[in-house]
Amino acid sequence: MTLNKNAPVPSKPLNHFVLGALSASLPIIIDSPHSGMVMPADFDIVAPHQSILTTWDAFVDELWSGIADRGGVLIAANFPRAYIDANRAVTDLDAEMLAEAWPGKIAPEKYTARGMGLIRRYALPGLPLYARKLSVQEIQRRIEHYYLPYRAALKLAADQAVEKHGALWHIDCHSMKSRGNAMNVDAGEARVDMVISDRRGTTADSAFTRWVAQYFTAAGYTVQINEPYQGGDLLCAVSDPARNRQSIQIEVNRKLYMDESDFSKNDGFSVLQQNLNAFLDALGVYVKERLAEISHSS
Repeated sequence: MTLNKNAPVPSKPLNHFVLGALSASLPIIIDSPHSGMVMPADFDIVAPHQSILTTWDAFVDELWSGIADRGGVLIAANFPRAYIDANRAVTDLDAEMLAEAWPGKIAPEKYTARGMGLIRRYALPGLPLYARKLSVQEIQRRIEHYYLPYRAALKLAADQAVEKHGALWHIDCHSMKSRGNAMNVDAGEARVDMVISDRRGTTADSAFTRWVAQYFTAAGYTVQINEPYQGGDLLCAVSDPARNRQSIQIEVNRKLYMDESDFSKNDGFSVLQQNLNAFLDALGVYVKERLAEISHSS
């Protein structure tokens, strides 16, 4: 699939949506930065569309949408993470992909080395997204119109939650292939049902991370903490455990709810969604208890 790179780009692209009032009754935010598949007009790629679908956290926003009925907020991306990844640091760029020198700081991280930085190099192992280098101008446009507005929406929701409640519980939600590929640190390995991450204890209190892991384990899922995922940059965007701002990441195995070959929901979708709603109910109780403790200690 090749799109016309000279096609006009809308001045205000559709980059994310929000469910639930920002003055929500509970300081719980769910965000899904990789659930979008609205293709921007200037996404000038040569990789097949099917390969782009493998980068998509299919239906993750829908799986977690029950938070809006439970007093929290859902923020979800509409744009593809293959276009620009809201879960990467803005400096996580691959200089080899650029047609000219980048005018600001570049600090590539481990994701970039595997082709999955802010601007993705490969759709699948050995399958490049682009047949050309990208200009500074087009990357800056992606940052301005997609990346920064998504980050701003998350920050606004987080700041309002903290202002109203004095605390925040943020869950960054993703899906993972049932088996790692050559671009992953666990290449070839079968994965557990869920991975709970907090960047090795830096973005959430360990007690909260353990509570989440124990909840899903008791619900019958296989769970790991911080392996093989430690959590992306979005966990750093709004977290501060010392000030009661908790951020964790939850990766759900795609085999639980979808057919990985044709990207369709399977019979497990409704079961998983019901179980996630039950988790959100339990989380609501947990949060209310913690808020009472915070209020009592202040």
